[in-house]
Amino acid sequence: MAPKRRAASAAKAGGKKVKEEPETPKPKDAFTSAKEALLAAGPQIKGKKKVDEHCPLSSSGEVYEDYDCMLNQTNIGHNNNKFYVIQIIKANNKYYSWNRWGRVGEAGQNKLSNPFDKPENAVKDFEKKFKDKTKNNWSDRVNFVSHSGKYTLIEVDGEQDAEVKVDSVDGKTVQLSRNALPCTLDEATQKLITLIFSNDMFKEAMECMNLDVKKMPLGKLSKVQIAKGFEVLEEIEAAMSQRSGRGRLEELSSKFFTTIPHNFGRNRPPTIDDNEIVEKKKEMLMVLADIELAQTLKTETEKAQEEMIETIPHPIDQDYMSLKCKLTLMDKDTKNFKIIEKYLNATANNYCKPKIINVWEVDRETEGQRFSKNDKLENRRLLWHGTNIAVVAAILKSGLRIMPHSGGRVGCGIYLASENCKSACYVRPSKNIGVMFLSEVALGKEHTITNDNPSLKKAPAGFDSVVARGQVEPDPSKDTVITLDGKKVAVPQGKAIAQPQFSGSSFSNSEYLIYKESQCRIRYLLELKMH
Repeated sequence: MAPKRRAASAAKAGGKKVKEEPETPKPKDAFTSAKEALLAAGPQIKGKKKVDEHCPLSSSGEVYEDYDCMLNQTNIGHNNNKFYVIQIIKANNKYYSWNRWGRVGEAGQNKLSNPFDKPENAVKDFEKKFKDKTKNNWSDRVNFVSHSGKYTLIEVDGEQDAEVKVDSVDGKTVQLSRNALPCTLDEATQKLITLIFSNDMFKEAMECMNLDVKKMPLGKLSKVQIAKGFEVLEEIEAAMSQRSGRGRLEELSSKFFTTIPHNFGRNRPPTIDDNEIVEKKKEMLMVLADIELAQTLKTETEKAQEEMIETIPHPIDQDYMSLKCKLTLMDKDTKNFKIIEKYLNATANNYCKPKIINVWEVDRETEGQRFSKNDKLENRRLLWHGTNIAVVAAILKSGLRIMPHSGGRVGCGIYLASENCKSACYVRPSKNIGVMFLSEVALGKEHTITNDNPSLKKAPAGFDSVVARGQVEPDPSKDTVITLDGKKVAVPQGKAIAQPQFSGSSFSNSEYLIYKESQCRIRYLLELKMH
């Protein structure tokens, strides 16, 4: 199928993985489950608030108590997409009110008040401004209510800049604690871990989705704010199903972009008015949630380091350990490496022909035990899954997941592919470096389809998986078999050939679906040079 795709392309073959939920999700409670997954994922790590970088007191002052807020307002009808920053800054025993406002993506205008002798006077000024801009009382911000024509409070956590303490993806020197031990990882693995935790990479991914990093800074991404984004998308879907007018969709789209700040420059923010756009925004929020998870892992690591008095592991080792996943670099002369390389080359295409840089064997903690529940299932294949590099750390931590509100041409499940060219369409690289996974999949008894069926939530009775058969398939006669933990696993080795019996299929390439996360075990991670 061409790269252009419908609606829930995030979950299509080799597409972006989705959030961890029960193996038999309940669609009627999809958004609630998604929000609960975000909110139950763990505590937010609070950090010291930082003076706005544009303030002349940024180097000498500090934010007084918690008087700091980021406000946002989008109104498509009036081509508004603007922000408002309010802070109280303490410097030299004086208190100042700092305001900065303007269009998202620009520095905007600003005003620093004359000094207040008493903090309560600065607080009074802050609270008045907050009430004027939002129609809410600062003291009741926990129960914040958005009002039409007013600004909305953006919930963020931690330091506003959230500077990365370890980031050598561009050859920068890693900053070490004086008590840090040497890194124990091989050079290739060090580079991989640094890349998948790189702030530059996360920012690049967010900017590619038009997200405004200044309003949702790394380290301050809030599970609550992301969950609110899902809520608004639910409202938009309901409005579309009720055939609400254009005005209502503009209003709700404005609400979404107010909740999840986007940088459209001087262009008018678009109206979210069809299912394909909604699904792309769901995909974006899932990426955002996985970036938040990776940032939480890094913040927890840094906090643990600060509390250690004795010598501590190298920061890259700490990030690696936070994944609870063993990565073993493969020798390029081994038989299985050459089989993987042949699999990639035989099933790639001329449009996107990635080259292997390195391959790692993957052993996620507890995944093997979970996978063993399917020991009785035969018909095992090694299948592709391509994704955004910004979510690789989250996949290594939590596995390939199913989120209730995800979907696609073959319903709500984990999508994999027998052709690299299919999954490569979903790889989102950073500086031409991409990541793909090869998973052992216990397919068992396959149910074959040749037309879309987005309603599927599980394999039909008597079947263990669904295969949307494509018009072509890697030549089955060229398949080889490898043994993994005593089980025989088929690996395609031939080029794709026409399948006459499926010539009328609506699928160009086959898509393999499982609806239980336990039927999939990630076996290999491929670092690729994308062209």
